[in-house]
Amino acid sequence: MSHARALPLTRRGLLAAGGTLGLGAALAACGGGQGEDSGSGKGTTAGRSGPWSFTDDRGTTVKLDKVPANIVAFTGVGAALYDYGVQVKGVFGPTRTKDGRADVQAGDMDVSKVTVLGNSWGQFSIEKYAALAPDVLISTMFDSAGTLWYVPDESKKKIAQLAPSVAISVYDRQLTRPLQRVWELAGSLGADMKAAEVTAAKKRFEEASARLRAAAKAKPGLKVLAGSASDQLFYVSGTNLSVDLEYFKALGVDFVEPPESAKKQGGGWYESLSWENVDKYPADIIMMDDRTSALQPADITKATWRRLPAVKAGQVIARSPEPILSYGKCVPLLTGLAEALEKAKKVR
Repeated sequence: MSHARALPLTRRGLLAAGGTLGLGAALAACGGGQGEDSGSGKGTTAGRSGPWSFTDDRGTTVKLDKVPANIVAFTGVGAALYDYGVQVKGVFGPTRTKDGRADVQAGDMDVSKVTVLGNSWGQFSIEKYAALAPDVLISTMFDSAGTLWYVPDESKKKIAQLAPSVAISVYDRQLTRPLQRVWELAGSLGADMKAAEVTAAKKRFEEASARLRAAAKAKPGLKVLAGSASDQLFYVSGTNLSVDLEYFKALGVDFVEPPESAKKQGGGWYESLSWENVDKYPADIIMMDDRTSALQPADITKATWRRLPAVKAGQVIARSPEPILSYGKCVPLLTGLAEALEKAKKVR
């Protein structure tokens, strides 16, 4: 996918190889709540008052005199909080497509009701951020160094002076861990985590996980490849850093695994292949990056792609490398792969 074109190597790896959350500090939860994502975006916040604190995945505890009201977040985090009934004031990261529609990472958020501080990599309007009088900034981390996703390095110090930050790690862990952390964060921000839609979403997630486990067990011979495409290159993701792939693998899915030596230039995330070598790893099912920065399967015209057995068999499905971290939004990720395994034939 085209994410990879203008980014430093490690960031490019994250974009091209898949969204996973990162952290090197202990996962500690403070804050309130136990509950799940509703997937509905309906207003369920409880309007809590009094002091607020939350210990994030850097081990940093943010303490405020009151529950944050002016929240600014990375788009995907804002979308997850919206599913729990928490409305953010501003977002940064992929929010609108070129034609003005909501980006896939915006989920169900009404993007007309949030201030977009930056829509692409490197964009972050400090002026707009300051005008929001932010109480807290929330983002994810794709490394163990505490780097806030989509917060530009060149302006991070100025941004940090305006409000404290909370970081949720999506690096080298299974999907269930950041899902639980965002659940806890939403509860601390006043979301009703006992709402019927919220608890039902978590139950659906658990059921979908069980379905995927069963599908993988029933089709042990099928090999799945996680890919992403750009005009110039095809990227094959490994599973050892991505939250979604790590979880799917734990449920029994058999993935193509490029050797570590091949992933070295991709920061450990992926191997880059020329389109002439796109058939290097035979696969029965191909999962393709669904982010708007990636070249989508329908737009790939390379003859070598069309000749792949999985492509010819129609066994190509979407993958969300940066999942929206609400239980409801992650259900389709599980059921989509489960259904593909249930229907697929071995074509290698």
